[in-house]
Amino acid sequence: MLLGYVSDERFVALADVAIEFVNGRGESFEARSRASGTIHADLPPGHYLVTLQRPGYGSKRVQINWPSARPYQFRLLADGLLGYAWPKWVRSGDSAEFRVHSVEPFYVELWRHGWEKEFARSLGWHDEHGPRAMMQITPDVDFSRTGVGWNRVGYGSPHHQQRLIAPERSGLYYFHVRTRSGQRFSFPWIVAPAHPTCSLAVLASNMTWNAYNSFGGRSNYILADELPDTPTVNARQDLKRYTDPNHQVWNSDTYQPLSFDRPEPINDLDLRENVTDPIEGRAACHLAPAEWRLLGWLEREGFAYDFYAETQLHDGTLDLSRYRVLILSTHPEYWTRRMYDRVKSWVFEEGGRLMYLGGNGLNCEVELLPNHSMICHNTRIRGLWPEEMDGAESRFARRHESEARLLGVVFTPAGIMTAAPYAVYDASHWAFAGTGLKNGDVFGTRSLHRRCPGGASGHETDKISPSSPPQVHRLAKGTNPDDGGADMVIFDTPSRGAVFSAGSICYSSSLPVDDTLSAVTKRILMQFLS
Repeated sequence: MLLGYVSDERFVALADVAIEFVNGRGESFEARSRASGTIHADLPPGHYLVTLQRPGYGSKRVQINWPSARPYQFRLLADGLLGYAWPKWVRSGDSAEFRVHSVEPFYVELWRHGWEKEFARSLGWHDEHGPRAMMQITPDVDFSRTGVGWNRVGYGSPHHQQRLIAPERSGLYYFHVRTRSGQRFSFPWIVAPAHPTCSLAVLASNMTWNAYNSFGGRSNYILADELPDTPTVNARQDLKRYTDPNHQVWNSDTYQPLSFDRPEPINDLDLRENVTDPIEGRAACHLAPAEWRLLGWLEREGFAYDFYAETQLHDGTLDLSRYRVLILSTHPEYWTRRMYDRVKSWVFEEGGRLMYLGGNGLNCEVELLPNHSMICHNTRIRGLWPEEMDGAESRFARRHESEARLLGVVFTPAGIMTAAPYAVYDASHWAFAGTGLKNGDVFGTRSLHRRCPGGASGHETDKISPSSPPQVHRLAKGTNPDDGGADMVIFDTPSRGAVFSAGSICYSSSLPVDDTLSAVTKRILMQFLS
């Protein structure tokens, strides 16, 4: 009789897990998971205490009722080092908890990441008297929907809680953790100011971080709609992403939530890495490690900024009326409708100045839920081209309006996964004053982006569309193949607001190392702040 399955935190099947079922009468039944992770046993109906154990994974106990409507999904967490801050975004003076999973003693430090990495404070060594007591416990079934809820079990005493007060200075902070055996892991923490301190606000793309986070077995790109009934044995043989040549990532009418309450291995950053080092890793090139490059550049050029999470724009923590300029970083792909409408009103009606220094931005509407999760409203689409989306320019356009109405540009797949410099279109524009550039000259040749090396226009790029405001003005265009280069555009609004869009994920990774791109961007930012 099939009772259920056992899988790890990636939803990969675990074989040879020892499992004991004990009912209310004290009767014990034993089983072992098979190669596919299946558990077979003949159990009388009743309530059971289930104990699971396998070397290299955290043992745990679970209570279930048998029979159940469907096979039970047991989940085990591999030994190792992981962690995250909770909440992941706070204001200065607020408190948060660092939740670390480790099977050995670990040491924690907090650092602020700008042009220089600044040591904030030591959080000391952590261990417990009990064996493997710092090991976290993941829930069963699909915890990518519900969150992992670490530090809930066994952390009731105030002596066990691991909390700290957010520093006074706003910025991107990282918890850096190491163990005695040499393991290391880090995780970001967004600290917004208690009150505005300057005229420039910068948004972390934390909803995009969450959309790409596959911890638990799902992201908005892997099993986006829901977990299947059976865990993965071999991804290349089991996942439709690899087995079906006609596979569509978003071919469902509904999608299960993705919880923020999970570690983000994709945002790990080595303390030895410097802001001008090439960005290593597939995910790092478009998530928090790449956004750090923008923040570092701002500090090098002398621009004071307040740092916020996108979710803090949604909930009103970020009061746009107190700022002159808002910068969107690297890859702000996932936004709520409330955020979009607020920023558009600020730019077009209140004289706000928006700088979009990323690519594939505001492309999909998300819904934030009260349980710290979000739903990506991908809708059922056949592909990313307009003709595959029933003529809509984006997922966001299908539900609201094209983001080109605000940004001046919208993502298209042309040029995707390539990178190249920009070529000047209008050298007479004030943005190029003092650079010596002429029409046709290229700039943005240097980049720290290692996933798609080649220049500042790349990875994913945005272009002018029929939905762009009529006053949109092209400054430059990426020289990517297939006419896939990013359109660098600028335009004013009737309220004396303005928008500058770079239209490229690679852009912020070029700012610290490309002098001409830096000079152009600095001139535009100074003009917007004036």
